Amino acid sequence: MSLPAGSSPSQPSRPARSARSARSEQSDRPEPVPGRIDPLERSAPLAPAPTRGGQVPRLDGPWTHRDVAANGARFHIAEAGDGPLVLLLHGFPQFWWTWRHQLTALAEAGFRAVAMDLRGVGGSDRTPRGYDPGNLALDVTGVIRSLGEPDAAVVGHDLGGYLAWTAAAMRPKLVRRLVVCSMPHPRRWRTSMLTDLRQSRAGGYIWGFQRPWVPERQLVADDAAMVGRLIRDWTGPGPLDEEAIDVYREAMQIPSTAHCAVEPYRWMVRSMARPDGLQFNRRMKRPVRVPTLQMHGSLDPAVGTRNVAGSGEYVEAPYRWRLFDGLGHFPHEEDPVAFSTELVNWLQDPEPDR
Repeated sequence: MSLPAGSSPSQPSRPARSARSARSEQSDRPEPVPGRIDPLERSAPLAPAPTRGGQVPRLDGPWTHRDVAANGARFHIAEAGDGPLVLLLHGFPQFWWTWRHQLTALAEAGFRAVAMDLRGVGGSDRTPRGYDPGNLALDVTGVIRSLGEPDAAVVGHDLGGYLAWTAAAMRPKLVRRLVVCSMPHPRRWRTSMLTDLRQSRAGGYIWGFQRPWVPERQLVADDAAMVGRLIRDWTGPGPLDEEAIDVYREAMQIPSTAHCAVEPYRWMVRSMARPDGLQFNRRMKRPVRVPTLQMHGSLDPAVGTRNVAGSGEYVEAPYRWRLFDGLGHFPHEEDPVAFSTELVNWLQDPEPDR
């Protein structure tokens, strides 16, 4: 598979397979969480992160690839630049490559930009458990520690935004600043899915994920055609390049990826009335006390604007809301220049206003 000839360095020409590098620095053991299995005592991965000859695309570009150990698993990262750490978290149904434009923009602006593959996706380990948001947030903060940094500006889109909110509430000392795109605060998400009929319909795919086995088969059928349909349906008037969508389709076909990709959504719904879900919802009452930037596309059909806009009530720090007119669910890819400019300017602002 190749991207169009003449693509810029921030849009690599084709996927390149590379051998897995040795594990980098070991992370600190995360603090124990009541009722959760110690991540260092979990069983072996459901499927190891693919290496040379596997199917994961580690695409070439002005970045480097390596693996880091954190929270009992290995995580693939792509990094570029030097300076304060900015950690980028992808959403569904994508992987680290969704941040290709921002990796270069942040590096050029003097930041150390790192895009990680979440647990179970891309080049990261596929473990048999650990897909609740509390543990996935520990993955995020564990990677920050493994990179040798005291903290990071955490940027998350979609599911990555949900985890960014969670990490900022659970481990505030490790999150210097928070940027969330296309995702409300977890408590707002829960309320809107249960009480807003329009949002519940828009999130119909999440209800569909609650079925056993069927979603996994649907996601990979016909060369992951469903991934392409979801991305096209959620994009604004300016569609993403078809060759880029093909990259996401290929990544979803890595064995066990489809199962791991839907597991967080299964927990988010099935736990709503369970003790662990109620406990998580209570924990998310903790206010975010770091400067927060929230960005959203005005035409996002997957997450309604009105359900996102009220998330600022959970932030007790400078909070900025940025709405991109005419963009859908993927503003960082639909208009990467506008998105990156807003992101860099806000990160460089020493005193972001409310």
